[in-house]
Amino acid sequence: MIRIFSAIILGLCLVSTSASAEGDAAAGKIKAYTCKGCHGIPGYNNTYPTYKVPKLGGQNEAYLSSALNAYRSANRQHSTMRVQAQSLSDQDIADISAWMASIERVPATTPPAAPDAISAKVQVCTGCHGADGLSADPTYPVLAGQHANFISHALRTYRSGARQNAIMGGFSAGLTDDDIEGIAAWYASMSGLKDLSEE
Repeated sequence: MIRIFSAIILGLCLVSTSASAEGDAAAGKIKAYTCKGCHGIPGYNNTYPTYKVPKLGGQNEAYLSSALNAYRSANRQHSTMRVQAQSLSDQDIADISAWMASIERVPATTPPAAPDAISAKVQVCTGCHGADGLSADPTYPVLAGQHANFISHALRTYRSGARQNAIMGGFSAGLTDDDIEGIAAWYASMSGLKDLSEE
C-alpha cells in the first residue's frame, strides 16, 4: 500500500512539474500588462541609477524565466522588479517568458566588426553571446539590439560584485570603463531585441 501511495505521489509531482514548465504565450501576453508599463515605453529610463530599461521582446525564454525567478527570490536586486516578481506564480513566469520570447526580433543583418580597441574583449563575449548577439544557449541573454547603457550598467554591476554571476564577474573584472562602453555600443548597434511597445 505504501509503495502504491508513493508511486501516486511521485506521478502527481512529475505531472505538476511538467505542466508548470510549459509557458503559454497567449496567456503571457495578458499577464504581462504591468511589464509594459516600463518595458513597453520606448526609451524609458530607470530612475536611479539612470539607464534605459531593457528591451525584452525576442529575449531567450529560459533566460527570462531565470531572471524573473532571481528577482522573486531576491538573488537579483532591483526594488521594482522584486515587487513585481513576488506576485508571480511559477506558471505566470513561464507564460510571460514564453510570450516575450515569442515576439519576433528585428531581422538580423550582418553584424558590424568590433572596433580594434575592444576586439580581444569581444572575442570572449562572443563565446556565450554570439558574434551576432543572438546567444545560442537559451540560458544566456540575447544582447543584439539591447540598449547600450543597460548593457554598460549590467557590466559595471558585475564588475563591482553588486550583481552575482561567476562567469560575468570574472570577465568584467578585467574591463575598463572604455571597454564596457565599447562592448555595449557594439552589441547595441546590432539588430535584435524589441521593446514591448511594438506588440
